[in-house]
Amino acid sequence: MSKSKRVRISNESLNSYGTRVLTAGMNIEQYNRNPVLLYMHERGQVIGLVKDLKVEGGEVSGELVFDEATELSRRCKKQWEFGSLKMVSVGIDILETSEDAKYLVQGQTAPTITKSKLFEVSLVDIGANDDAIALHKDGVRLTLGKDAADVLPPLHILNQPKTNKTMDQEKLALTLGLPANADEAAISAAIRQLQAKGEEVDSLKKSNGELLSARIEAMVDAAVNEKKILPAKKQHFVELGKKIGADGLKDTLDAMAPVQKASELISGGASGSKNAEYSKLSDVPAEKLEEMRKNDRAQYRRLYKAEYGFDCDI
Repeated sequence: MSKSKRVRISNESLNSYGTRVLTAGMNIEQYNRNPVLLYMHERGQVIGLVKDLKVEGGEVSGELVFDEATELSRRCKKQWEFGSLKMVSVGIDILETSEDAKYLVQGQTAPTITKSKLFEVSLVDIGANDDAIALHKDGVRLTLGKDAADVLPPLHILNQPKTNKTMDQEKLALTLGLPANADEAAISAAIRQLQAKGEEVDSLKKSNGELLSARIEAMVDAAVNEKKILPAKKQHFVELGKKIGADGLKDTLDAMAPVQKASELISGGASGSKNAEYSKLSDVPAEKLEEMRKNDRAQYRRLYKAEYGFDCDI
């Protein structure tokens, strides 16, 4: 018997058939009852067995033991130990396939084999997940070459003429900056990235809105402290700031003069004249402003609109 060593028998990488075999879906119970080791997947070319078969870490592995009962087995043992033959491959029955995007990888052209049954392992001259894998379905063996049986058809999306859905998908892919032939998985990933960016923008807008509101509140509070506006009118100017923006509100408040006491307005000039004409509300002396508001509402409204650009609510 040969000295054995553990070898990878199968994993989930893309093979030359354009498909993948999911390790988790591979049933090895029947094979463990008869763990035959063949040469190049040929029935009648038994050269030994596989022991300590394990399914773990997304791959199937085991240890090869050569029976040396034939010249072929003895030759294979020598080549195995020398290293000129060092790869193995599985023979499986396909039980279930899927075209679900979650099972597909870049470059895949055939459905993923999600459930299978292992029935033999072979020592081969070409790698297990490349040209040497042997697939069976409904009793038909799929082999490479121009005469291969069509056991695994192309993915549905690759085997259909262009439809409106396909053209819409191409248009969407190009809009997202992807190649026209981008698959649904790539398109979905790009859309998720855009959604994430949109959430960031919404969060930034919300943050900026909160900062703007705080700035407007501070400006109005300062105007109240400077006696430019009455405390009762604070909310009115806050709403005004939200409509015309912080810069517009600043210009409006800067144009307003503080309310002055009567003792500070001892002046006999035109501005103190009862019949004086004012161009805007901030031109009216403080002692006249309240009187005008009560007794000359028409002029007050006119000056208010000239000052702020819209009608007052008195």
